[in-house]
Amino acid sequence: MSAGTYTPRPGAAPLGRMIAAQTALETRMLLRNGEQLLLTVIIPTLLLVLFSAVDIVDTGAGESVDFLAPGILALAVMSTAFTGQAIATGFERRYGVLKRLAASPLPRWALMTSKTLAVLVTEVFQVALLTVIAFALGWSPQGNPLAVLLLLVLGTAAFSGLGLLMAGTLKAEATLAAANLVFLLLLVGGGVIVPLDKFPDAVQSVLGLLPIAALSDGLRDVLQHGAAMPWGDLGILAVWAVLGLGAAARFFRWE
Repeated sequence: MSAGTYTPRPGAAPLGRMIAAQTALETRMLLRNGEQLLLTVIIPTLLLVLFSAVDIVDTGAGESVDFLAPGILALAVMSTAFTGQAIATGFERRYGVLKRLAASPLPRWALMTSKTLAVLVTEVFQVALLTVIAFALGWSPQGNPLAVLLLLVLGTAAFSGLGLLMAGTLKAEATLAAANLVFLLLLVGGGVIVPLDKFPDAVQSVLGLLPIAALSDGLRDVLQHGAAMPWGDLGILAVWAVLGLGAAARFFRWE
């Protein structure tokens, strides 16, 4: 037996392994949080069933679920990537969890990458559940699956960046209040349930630039109207993703 066989070899794990381990941890934490599940699964499901079954909002010609399902998918992305993540990360920061992570070899951008990947994993379950329920309600989707995938990924990146920016710059209590307020405002004014053409023209032009409006309209163009690739909505989401993740990486504070 050669000398040094049992000598420890200190040093950071490969970056890819660190990101994978942190992603797995973040995913388990998301799925174990009951409040998160309420926000990310139960509320979108109830809204989909309620507004599809009861004629409360004029969704135009055709089945209500054909209009509502794409918007609810967009809402699910926002609730997980933005609202839920902002609140959870804000309190992790308050309780010192992130401060301890800052002492590890995990870079700040790698932590944000792990959190965004964990959100994507959670969204797979969300989308699957909502899709099954929508089919049971009579949904008839169409269009390009690749366009849907691109919209969901870019939407997740955009909302994740904005959620992490909020969690990394505001106090936990302020993040809790602001994230829930933004969620409610965008639920009403983001084209999720109420069509944007119900708003005045001047307001429509502003609301159309919001990430939730771009995501819901893009999904609706593809899944309801069969559009090939909604480049305008993809461009809006890409800009929000770059700005949000870039600002979060620049201004996020560990404590």
